[in-house]
Amino acid sequence: YQYLRRYKREKDLDHFLFIPEKTEGTEAECLKLLLEFCGRHNPSWTELSNFTHFLNFQLSKCEKSVFCSPAVGEDFKGF
Repeated sequence: YQYLRRYKREKDLDHFLFIPEKTEGTEAECLKLLLEFCGRHNPSWTELSNFTHFLNFQLSKCEKSVFCSPAVGEDFKGF
């Protein structure tokens, strides 16, 4: 949700790192964004769950990737 929130507001995601202790927003905002980005019209809870698990897995891998690290500078900006 934190990434989707920043993406929707067109914030820079290259230097953002999710920290569970610093959650933002409300449950209603979270659900609204998940419904918006899920890609399904009127998704079931299972579809939302699968979407969030997949997104979380991908973003966790991205955070650990050398290529997506802010340390690479401008070479891979937005990658």
